[in-house]
Amino acid sequence: MIKHYFLLLLPLLLFAESTQVSPIPLPTTYIQVIDIDTECDNDCLQAYLDDGQIFTFLAIADSKLECMELEDERMIYTNLLNVRSNELIPEELRIAMILPYKRIGRYAYSTSNAVFAYLLSRNHEFELKNFQIEDESPEELARVLEEIKDQEFHYVIAPLTKSGADTLVAQEDELNIFFPTIHKDDLNTTSENIYFGAIDYKEQIKRLAHYSSSPLVVMYDKSAKGKKLYAQTKEVYMDKNVSFIKTSREKVYKELDKEYSSRLEPRKKRVIAYGIDRKTTNFKWYLENNRKIQFGSFFLNTPVIKTTMLLSQLNTYDTNVTNVLSTQINYDPLIFSMTQEIDRKEMYIANSLNINNNTLIEANSLLSNDIVYDWINYASSVGADYFYHAITHTERTYQLPIVDNQVLYPISIVKPEGTRFKVIEEGELPQFDQNQTSTLPEVNTL
Repeated sequence: MIKHYFLLLLPLLLFAESTQVSPIPLPTTYIQVIDIDTECDNDCLQAYLDDGQIFTFLAIADSKLECMELEDERMIYTNLLNVRSNELIPEELRIAMILPYKRIGRYAYSTSNAVFAYLLSRNHEFELKNFQIEDESPEELARVLEEIKDQEFHYVIAPLTKSGADTLVAQEDELNIFFPTIHKDDLNTTSENIYFGAIDYKEQIKRLAHYSSSPLVVMYDKSAKGKKLYAQTKEVYMDKNVSFIKTSREKVYKELDKEYSSRLEPRKKRVIAYGIDRKTTNFKWYLENNRKIQFGSFFLNTPVIKTTMLLSQLNTYDTNVTNVLSTQINYDPLIFSMTQEIDRKEMYIANSLNINNNTLIEANSLLSNDIVYDWINYASSVGADYFYHAITHTERTYQLPIVDNQVLYPISIVKPEGTRFKVIEEGELPQFDQNQTSTLPEVNTL
């Protein structure tokens, strides 16, 4: 399978402008339907493939197929043979990226790879140009915006920090800009040319709140993100309109002394929070013989490495845990290799990533990139898809609503069981007003 996709990428690398090996494009292949019954169902299409009649298959399947297995085959052979549709598509597909390498580290490379892989998979000439900036200062951003306009780019993907995004929005009202790293709620803007692709942690917390009991024990790292997640967790959990698990306290009363148990209020929501320093690896002080946290739900707003340490030590110090909850930050396969199954037995994680396009997954994998678990790369691919749709007027790969310029993602609840994440609750979209669905203004790029 890997060799299959490697062959898929080789010819495409030759005509992806700005990263091309050769300026000479490959010959383009068009397939014409001649004397073939085009009323062909999935079994019929599969029969052509099984018989090795690839061109007949491609001639009939000249547009996206509903069957995912057949669609994967169609995309593979379309890209391998450089097959083009007969429909007219604008010649100039040009997207710019603003990359602050020093601020976002590895994401400067991985987000660029995610966009590159997406554009390769669409089998159309494109120009993807990276504009590197030293920092996110007003002067540096003004310089790069002017450079982008001088080179007549109209669509920009910018994985910036909140500070950089604030500065950029204040300066720009012409270019269509997509921030894969920022949620609209984090920026005070109503600009119609600015789009946001970050997942909604608060909506994930709302979904998880229904799995929680009292007390809710929130453990968070002392970064800005950790503190924000703690504040959102407390706000959602204490909302009187949000229900939570009502667990029996009979066992609690038996194990705790009478003086303490008499002060317990079984149905009252209580939040106990611990901010954890980055260097802390031993959590004995928080967990051992701590009566306040017994039989609580543990909400871990910590990075995956620290989370795996906490999961192990919750078991080591015999903490009576109702369950363990976490947002997207712990939807990571490292959970399986760094914890024992018993440690994650009652763990529930919110996940907004749902990609079933094998062509995109493999194309990213060949570039050492991940869009299955890494939400920033995934969001960058969503942004590229949205701009591709705006330029070519073709169907979007990611059928995600964009409401009030913010991408909305469905939220599933999963459990890490065995060696995979098992879906406990199927993904649902947050409620939204259909009338606020965003559409990109048309830009003449020819």
